[in-house]
Amino acid sequence: MPEPLPFDPIARAGELWQRHWPDDPPDVHVAMRAVTSIMRAQQILLAELDGMLRPFDITFSRYEALVLLVHSAQGALPLSKIGERLQVHATSVTNVVDRLEAAGLVRRVPNPRDGRGTLAVITDEGRAVAHEATAALNKARFGLGAVPDADTERLFEILRVLRLDAGDFAG
Repeated sequence: MPEPLPFDPIARAGELWQRHWPDDPPDVHVAMRAVTSIMRAQQILLAELDGMLRPFDITFSRYEALVLLVHSAQGALPLSKIGERLQVHATSVTNVVDRLEAAGLVRRVPNPRDGRGTLAVITDEGRAVAHEATAALNKARFGLGAVPDADTERLFEILRVLRLDAGDFAG
């Protein structure tokens, strides 16, 4: 891991932004720093979560699919439903399910309700991996151990407003 910078590069970018666009309202400067921080936090969290999941030979996106299947009534969902719930493109779902299937964590079966569709069905091994991986992620508070509980809840609420405005779900 590289040495930490002696300054906050996002705060510095905010200062430069303000110098180059001094007529922008202050909320624009704050928004630029906030969105840049969110994007960097996403990189940090994804790397940390994927690192925690490496011993289980899965990535966070594969973990999300496994947990979705664990939580489903029959341990099976149509691929289209997985994409809808995880809010990812069908190609991404296919890739995730391909990898999980190759690892023996899910299997594909024809959808009895839709002759053209396919179900992803979690295997016993997939359930075990999901259970063990969840224990590891819970222990690390999903990578948010440095953030106090009250701030984590507030962070969720703040980002929920953004997701609601984007149309991710109906309020």
